[in-house]
Order: sequence, then C-alpha cells, then structure tokens
Amino acid sequence: MSDAPARIVPVLLTGGSGTRLWPLSRSQYPKQFLPLVDDWTMLQATSERVRPLAPEADPFVVCNEAHRFLAAEQLREVGAQNPAILLEPEGKNTAPALALAALEAAQSDPAAQLLVLPADHVIEDPEAFRAAVNAGQQAADQGGIVAFGIEPSSPETGYGYIRAESRPGQAPEPVPIRGFTEKPDAATAEGFVASGDYFWNSGIFLTRADTYLNELGRHAPGILAACREAVETATRDMDFIRVDAAAFAASPADSIDYAVMERTENAFVVPVATGWSDVGSWSALHEVSHPDADGNVVRGDVIARDSRNCYLRAEDRLLATAGLENQLVVETGDAVLVASRDRAQEVKELVAELQAADRPEPVTHKRVYRPWGAYEGIANADRYQVKHLLIKPGAELSLQLHHHRAEHWIIVKGTALVERDGESFLLSEDQSTYIPIGNQHRISNPGKIPLELIEVQTGSYLGEDDIVRFEDSYRRTEY
Repeated sequence: MSDAPARIVPVLLTGGSGTRLWPLSRSQYPKQFLPLVDDWTMLQATSERVRPLAPEADPFVVCNEAHRFLAAEQLREVGAQNPAILLEPEGKNTAPALALAALEAAQSDPAAQLLVLPADHVIEDPEAFRAAVNAGQQAADQGGIVAFGIEPSSPETGYGYIRAESRPGQAPEPVPIRGFTEKPDAATAEGFVASGDYFWNSGIFLTRADTYLNELGRHAPGILAACREAVETATRDMDFIRVDAAAFAASPADSIDYAVMERTENAFVVPVATGWSDVGSWSALHEVSHPDADGNVVRGDVIARDSRNCYLRAEDRLLATAGLENQLVVETGDAVLVASRDRAQEVKELVAELQAADRPEPVTHKRVYRPWGAYEGIANADRYQVKHLLIKPGAELSLQLHHHRAEHWIIVKGTALVERDGESFLLSEDQSTYIPIGNQHRISNPGKIPLELIEVQTGSYLGEDDIVRFEDSYRRTEY
C-alpha cells in the first residue's frame, strides 16, 4: 500500500421528493434540483463543494429515471462533463444506491475512496468540511467506513445521533463509533448534547469501494447480490447507466446506517462544525438563508410591510404582505402556501391530501422541463390549449405525430427548423405554421439563442400521452 491515500470519487445521491418544501419542490422537480439558497441548485452546490477534493474526478450520481436529464444538464453547467449517472429503477434507500456506485467504481479502481453525499444538504463552511474529509482519509484507506458527525447546536429530535467512543480533540480526527440512536425524544436529545459525545448523523460517508462491498456482503448479502446482478447486466444509454430493473427489484430496501454502519466493527466518525442542514422544511431553510434585520428571508418580487420573522418567496408574481409574524408564504405559478413557521412540518400532510385527490400540483410545476428545454401552459379549455415552448440551442423535439390533435406554431424568438410530413423549412420571428392531425413532424433549434414559440393545440384529446415517437435524440422511443 502506498503512503498516499487513494483518490476520492464523489458519489451524489439524488433521491428524495422534498415534500416538506412544496410548492417549490415537486416529485418531478424536487429540492435537490432547485436553487434554494443561492444561484446554484443544491446538486450543483454539492458537486462544487467537493471539487477541490477531487479536481480530476467527475462524480458518480445515483438518480431516479425521471430526473436523469435534469441531473446531467445541471452538472454540465458547473463543468462536470462526464458524470457517471446510474439510474435507479425504483427507490431502495441509500444502501443499495451506494452499492450500485461502489460496484461501478470498483470495476476500474477498487481502492477508490467514495465520498457519499446526499445532494440536498447545505454546508456553510465548505473548507471545514473538506478538512474533515482529509482527516478521515487514512482511516478509510485502512478499511474503515467514516461517517461525518455534525457538532449539535441544539437538542434536535428530527436527526439521528452518533455516539463517539471517546471525546475527540480540537482538530478533526476519526474516532471509533460506539452506537447510533435514531431520532430521540426531547429529554434524551438534551442529554446527548450535554454529554459532548454525540453528534448529528449527516448521512455523509467516506469509504473505499471494496471496503463497502465487503461489509455489505458480510452484513446485507441480499443487497449486494441483487445490486451486483443489476450492474453486471446494465446497459449504457447516452450518459446514463441503466441497471437491470428486475435484478434491482430483488434488493431489500435499507439505509447505509442500518445495513452496514450499525453492524460493522470498522465504523468511525469525524466530528465537524460546518453550519450543516438537511433543509428538511421551510423553517430550516429560513434558518440557513441569513434573515434580514426584521428576521425575514425574502426571495423574488416581494414587498414586506411591518412583517417579521417570515419566509417570503415569490416565483411568478408580486407578493405583498402587511403585519405578518412568523409566517411562511411561498408563491409559484400554480399554487400558494401560507403557513405558520412553527407548523412547517405539516406541509408534508398537505401534499398527501393533494396526492390523494390526484391533483397535479404535487407532481409538476406549471413549467415542465424536458431534455430539449421546457414548456409552460398558458391556457387550457375544452378542445384547445395554449403552451409556451422554449427550445435550447442545438436541441430538437422527437419526430412524432398525434392522432387526436392539430397544432399551430407561432415563432416569437429565434429561428426554427420545421420538419412536416417529409418537407423541411425554416421559420423566423413572427412566422407560423400548421401541423394537421396525423402528420409526422419535428421542430428543432439550429440557432445560438433559445427558440421560443407559442403552440396552440386543438382537438378531441390533448393529453401528453397522445404522442407517437419515430425518432428521438434522447432515446425516449426505447424506454
């Protein structure tokens, strides 16, 4: 073994729906893909936070099928040109997710140190975090699995706790783990914080790929066997690694904590004070967003009069308040949340009610993102609807037809290349065309600026499932 630790490879876990941050977070556009604190999305911030630790290594990303293009595009925007994006056919918690990444990484470098990071956390002191990772490398290189424990600032009952075997020194160093406690009651949490031996469990880990696979085989062999088969029979699809769905379905669902950390004899914790939050609610986001002198966090077009200790966010229109105290007000194009900050956790129950009513608001935003760009509904009525489409430079929609609707396209910005029933032609601003029912058609953006158009659909059925695809740059005809 060389004196230098093995290289670090970030593993970004992008699962989770973020229901407590509705209406901004939706199941098809959850919080990890949103710019909640600054201009970067949480996924981008997580990737950039660890780039100095692994400047030559693009991350491994474990991703839901529905979010694959979001993850790829957002990582490319911050310079990760070749991330290995592993697509989970279904959510199985973190232990199988890491198994997929470890099996893939071990094919080229079994000794690679996997830095496992949930993609939806805030760390306010990235330098302190990177120092803690460096401190854990030797223990990881010698076969340990290192957790990162957050110095608790209060007796939180919503976090798991890690108990260190001994009190750590001033400098970050790995200490053997004595035990785990999941979400204690208030009195127990107060005792934990007072003792100085307990730390919040951040869900961030450092381990060699082969170490994790060996421990998983020892303590959770069913997970390892299913994930190994899923990776061995995986297929490559553009930037994505599609693991075998049937094989992965056989894996038990479990967390890294339960499957491995609570059973292994090689668990360590590096305590760190980094200003960490898992941003699990609007109140938590308020706390990490640096309130102003009145205690307010204000985002977007907001006028706040005589309002204090509020989180006020406007995405699509003016939000004006007067005389509010300790409130959450979050406005999006299709929904508004108004709630007391001390009842922020109940947003999850509100979302459950919406889901039970089969409403679209928990699933999609008014603006729906696609690999080629996005569209937004403008008007919707019986037998017609109007959409605003934005197509990225160089992107194209699939070659397709509709059995139940015709379409009118009006170009409002940029240049469009239109294919319609075997002919091709260009349209520029203020020009339009008509796509009859049953005609094969495609539109693409050959220019260097975004293409914007208004699409008017008319017909007996206007659902998104009335699409027959013949060719698709994103291979959606195959899956």
